[in-house]
Amino acid sequence: MGMGTSTFVIRWVNLLTMLLAVAVIIFGVWMSTHNDGCRRSLTFPVIALGGFIFLISIIGFLGACKRSVALLWIYLFVLLIVLIAILVFTVLAFIVTNNGSGHSNPDLRYKEYKLNDYSSWFLKQLNNTNNWKRLKSCLVKSEQCRKLSKKYKTIKQLKSAELTPIEAGCCRPPSECGYPAVNASYYDLSFHSISSNKDCKLYKNLRTIKCYNCDSCKAGVAQYMKTEWRLVAIFNVVLFVVLSMVYFVGCCARRNAASYRSKA
Repeated sequence: MGMGTSTFVIRWVNLLTMLLAVAVIIFGVWMSTHNDGCRRSLTFPVIALGGFIFLISIIGFLGACKRSVALLWIYLFVLLIVLIAILVFTVLAFIVTNNGSGHSNPDLRYKEYKLNDYSSWFLKQLNNTNNWKRLKSCLVKSEQCRKLSKKYKTIKQLKSAELTPIEAGCCRPPSECGYPAVNASYYDLSFHSISSNKDCKLYKNLRTIKCYNCDSCKAGVAQYMKTEWRLVAIFNVVLFVVLSMVYFVGCCARRNAASYRSKA
């Protein structure tokens, strides 16, 4: 690749990523002022990511503009570290999310989830008392369970609904408990359940309790996390391919810059 072409590509790619980084930082600041404490905890990583992208883009942009071999070396080194980190995270994400899936019930349109179906990493994170206490607090604040009775007016509507994993696991007792549903968010607990599933005893109709202490709720969260991680992993594969091409162009720009300096 010619000197002019490689430096031109690197210059414009990093200019675009700088603008992207500014947008990410602005989004992170907006999140910190417009969300509750649960989502606000995500703002620091978002702002940090934006700052990191901006920094590396500045280095690459200046290196291409000034044909600085030193700056381009730093840029390529940091980019290589990023590529390795993306590759490692993506492989681990696919490994961690390889296990676990919902169980179908002929009387229900939605699936139910069992915690032991998921990877040991998910089990360790969700069974950690402090982690689950924080997650449970966020689930209660989201009021997803309270909204079910407004979304589904009849029991027939509830059974034919496609509940999310969290709604299916946290807002209702497992179907094997056999508790008759009075409405979408209230069950008749006077029914004597013969199931040995401990979740049957943990479920309460209270808004702040529901099945938030149940393994089925943790399984629903695990399924949600699995889906999100899979999407992130797929995005990372695309990002890895794009950054690999940028890295290749950057190598050409560094080589051309070194050649330009030797001739000057």
